[in-house]
Amino acid sequence: MHLDFLITKIIVRINSALQTYQFVAYRYLDHMTDAFIEVTGDTIDEAFENAGISVVDTIVDIKLVENKEDREIRLYADDLKSLLYSWLEEIIILTITDGFVGKIFHVKITKNDRYHLLAKVSGEEINFERHHFKMEIKAPTYHLMEIKDEKPVLMQFILDL
Repeated sequence: MHLDFLITKIIVRINSALQTYQFVAYRYLDHMTDAFIEVTGDTIDEAFENAGISVVDTIVDIKLVENKEDREIRLYADDLKSLLYSWLEEIIILTITDGFVGKIFHVKITKNDRYHLLAKVSGEEINFERHHFKMEIKAPTYHLMEIKDEKPVLMQFILDL
């Protein structure tokens, strides 16, 4: 009986720790002047979460960001590419214009007549010195944008620097 209690306590601590750490699946591909990023995820939601992380980590060192407050994002689009473009653009605006840097992204995408994205972004107000500013992103582009909604989901996109 006592061993079951200890195992349960250990599992709860591991699950709690995993909720504060998000495994990232993205990489930078070769491109002459811009950030060409490939993102993967087990689901389309997870791929969008990883895309958000990749944008923030291109701007600042995401490892230095703390989870102090949450922001909510709602987007609508007619197709997945438009939704991805809007998502990337919103993360750039949130970071550069609004001064909020995200660390943990929870995304839920649904589709009725249009795609709907609801996201909770956890992070803090940006401090360019503490967060080690890397570079500014002007905008996402549709050039070479690709979404393969398979298992795993694969997305590629370019950020204009």
